[in-house]
Amino acid sequence: MDSRRAVVRDALGIAVATGAYALSFGAISVTAGLSIVQTCALSLLMFTGASQFAFVGVIGAGGSPWAGAATAALLGTRNALYGLRLASLLSVRGPRRLVASQLVIDETTAMAIARDQPDLSRFAFWATGVALFSLWNLGTLIGALATHALPDPKVLGFDAAPPAAFLALLAPRLRAREPLAIAFAAALVALIALPFVPAGVPLLIVAVIVVLYGVRSR
Repeated sequence: MDSRRAVVRDALGIAVATGAYALSFGAISVTAGLSIVQTCALSLLMFTGASQFAFVGVIGAGGSPWAGAATAALLGTRNALYGLRLASLLSVRGPRRLVASQLVIDETTAMAIARDQPDLSRFAFWATGVALFSLWNLGTLIGALATHALPDPKVLGFDAAPPAAFLALLAPRLRAREPLAIAFAAALVALIALPFVPAGVPLLIVAVIVVLYGVRSR
């Protein structure tokens, strides 16, 4: 029982922090030109922060929805790998399998595999997933509604928020030499491609290169 209480405490802590971050996503998405309904649909159906920020970042930069969707999909490929890791651990079938697949993200995977007992791992996955999904979507809605009520959100500098938010997601992963070198190389490729391709495509090019590098390095 104490172990489950600890899981619930950790899950709620992660969910509250993520919910606060979802406020910025809601605001950024509306500023990029998406409606409140479209913004909330992204959080309900996509439910993976990095991919969502990448999508609205491309749209906000003037790129096509197709370029944004392709970039988001490439960034979300890691969730498929998480799913392979969690499939045997969760052992779900039917409708529950569909629900579980929607909740496979960084945080739920980390919480699940950090537990030694299979039952506790499954509990950690579901507790974290439900808490995160609830507060992420609530935060998105509040952020979108608040920004929509402003006469001109760009006056507050929200148009600069997508790249800033993406950097905030990236920064914790740049402490080792290899990720830092990859980030600099990716930025250089994007800058070189920028004058020659439509808006949003440089990010897609970089995403493809990084995914190919990751596959090759394995």
